[in-house]
Amino acid sequence: MYVFAGLGNPGARYAKNRHNIGYLVADEIARRHGFEGFRSRARLGADIAEGRIGDARVALMKPTTFMNESGRALGAVLRYYKIEPATLFVFYDELDLAPGKLRVRFGGGSAGHNGIKSLRAHIGPDYWRVRMGIGHPGDKDLVSDYVLSDFSKAESLWMDKLVDAAAEAAPLLLASEKNDFMTRVALLAPPPPRQQKENGEQPEDGI
Repeated sequence: MYVFAGLGNPGARYAKNRHNIGYLVADEIARRHGFEGFRSRARLGADIAEGRIGDARVALMKPTTFMNESGRALGAVLRYYKIEPATLFVFYDELDLAPGKLRVRFGGGSAGHNGIKSLRAHIGPDYWRVRMGIGHPGDKDLVSDYVLSDFSKAESLWMDKLVDAAAEAAPLLLASEKNDFMTRVALLAPPPPRQQKENGEQPEDGI
């Protein structure tokens, strides 16, 4: 049994925010892989859909807490399914990656991301992270407004492709082929041309 979690903030107001790209991936995984509909599990603080990706059973979840309480929901879900954090994959926005880039890693720090800080507090650092680049506004004082704003029309062109590609390639995550997953996503959804300095991934600021 695995848990795939897409991070975001609940409610229509936030639905298309940059901060909600994890929710968008969760929705597309559910659609593409024929999961049951999401059901509210208020006791767990999450909407959950169960299904299969290849031969693996997967609980797909979207915390219904706000971002900075994501860890509380994730901890409750892991306890409910009696599984360890090492079988958890978390999809979320990453300021320190260029727009459209995707990276997978196990463990690590929070890079200032409040959702990841909350996860660390509730379940520790040892789970899989699928980091989806949204770029940085260039000034840490602009970060909050930036992540809580909608993707622009231009950004939606690469964002939609990235979300679709991550959902299509998801079976590779469960086949222990993390590098193949990243390669497949990059082929299906090449990042747009850089609009900032080539080494412009910013310092560890986030929300």
